[in-house]
Amino acid sequence: MTLEEKVGQLFVTYAYGRTADTAHPQNQAEFGVDTPAQVVQKYHLGGIIHFAWTDSLYDPKQIAELSNGLQDAALNSGAKVPLLISTDQEQGQVTRILEPATQFPGNMALGSGRSTDDAVRAAAITGQELRAMGLNQNFAPSGDVNVNPANPVIGVRSFSSDPALAAQLTAAQIRGYEDSAKPGETVSAAVKHFPGHGDTSQDSHTSLPVIEHDRQQWEQLDAPPFKEAIAAGTDMVMSGHLMVPKLDDSGEPSTLSPNVLTGMLRDELGFKGVIVTDSLKMDGVREKHPDAEIPVLALKAGVDIMLMPFNVQVAIDGVVNAVRSGELTEQRIDQSVERILALKAARGVLDNPFVDVSKVDQIVGTPEHLAEAQAITDRTTTVLRNDGMLPLQKPGSMFVTGAGDKATAALAERIKARGPQASALATGLKPTPEQIGQAVEEAKRNDVTVVLTNAAWSEANKTQLDLVRALQQTGKPVVAVAVRDPYDAAHVDLPGWIATYSDKAVAMESLTKVLFGEISPVGKLPVPVPDPGQPGVDKYPFGHGLSW
Repeated sequence: MTLEEKVGQLFVTYAYGRTADTAHPQNQAEFGVDTPAQVVQKYHLGGIIHFAWTDSLYDPKQIAELSNGLQDAALNSGAKVPLLISTDQEQGQVTRILEPATQFPGNMALGSGRSTDDAVRAAAITGQELRAMGLNQNFAPSGDVNVNPANPVIGVRSFSSDPALAAQLTAAQIRGYEDSAKPGETVSAAVKHFPGHGDTSQDSHTSLPVIEHDRQQWEQLDAPPFKEAIAAGTDMVMSGHLMVPKLDDSGEPSTLSPNVLTGMLRDELGFKGVIVTDSLKMDGVREKHPDAEIPVLALKAGVDIMLMPFNVQVAIDGVVNAVRSGELTEQRIDQSVERILALKAARGVLDNPFVDVSKVDQIVGTPEHLAEAQAITDRTTTVLRNDGMLPLQKPGSMFVTGAGDKATAALAERIKARGPQASALATGLKPTPEQIGQAVEEAKRNDVTVVLTNAAWSEANKTQLDLVRALQQTGKPVVAVAVRDPYDAAHVDLPGWIATYSDKAVAMESLTKVLFGEISPVGKLPVPVPDPGQPGVDKYPFGHGLSW
């Protein structure tokens, strides 16, 4: 390969368009070419990442055809090396490909279920379906240990606040993605966000979070999931844009820190695979350096793949110029290219980059996969409080309200399918006084109300708590359901509180089964729910969960 071709292998970015040959004005605006295929060819890219906002993700067959077209572009240009094609299909809160692909409730729900077998199967099904659509790499799972209830960016993306449980399930998902099928049916996993994004109250998309863990805290709290992921053979580790001053005095975010990525990840933990950055568009990594310098500093820190640089041409030129000036050696570039090629070879990408579009429907969203996903989800619903009102004796009419158009509609539909009349009013994350008034009037007309909350604990969404209290004052039975973090349950006392950790339809079906006593709830809290009125006291402790 030429130097430019080798440097291209180190970059993964997106391109806009439904097919490889779709001309899209945004490609011209950002990359100076018309089509996704031309983006791949212009920069000799090592990989492409798909999002809904890039017009890349419509339906499984379209995604498979797009993937094949992009592989064709890579094989007919530059070094003729097939692409890593990726997305963030963590499941739960971060799900890029929706139905008809099989949906799961996400990591914290799996933490509630406590089953490594379920974690393996969820990842194996997700990975098999991704590969059928031509995606061979998934930026999952999150190995972050969510010890901070105010965490705005991880939360339910974490398996647990308990390092041992998080480590166990992180390793299980690595095995599910990478080991559970033939090489041509698996995807590369990428555990994230090293050295651990679980104890922050800031979002690295918009700022540079500072983690104050010292060495002992890091080894006890943050490191175990990454250690277990490496032992399980993870192909990739993703760096987080985090400052860890007690572990690294460089003043750099971890993504640009040799102490963190080479010292801690490679030398201490023994990771020999591919290190990938989190998105280089994020403010957390762009605060201190110009965009041409960031990939050079990342390579010096030990990174192999740079994800989504702010300006691809500037980033590539920065690396090429650094080699030509002697700031980086070509040998250093070769090290990363060799790791990337080894990963592509091991995952069957070099030998078999294309997928059979005619077989997509036989793999993605099959009845068998959907049934397995439902059974796994049924084992995750957690009843936090039940003052004798659950399970419900089937009422004549029920009212569903609260956060989420899709979730409230899905729950009402599931309830109707079982006999009772059901109406729904979605209020969004920030209910207005008018919506609260409407909900109260509708609740008065029904026998039972179910109200869904979504991060109602946060200052931004606290009017959800006003909605719950207003419904409580109607005197009619009310069941509240936290469809994201379970922390909402500490803020209003109701006779019935349930946590689903997810607002997906699959979770709403499991919730309905619990409400009507079709299944006994078996989920146990994977995080403690602190009492906001008593610092240091848990309203619902780790491991809490009621059944019948």
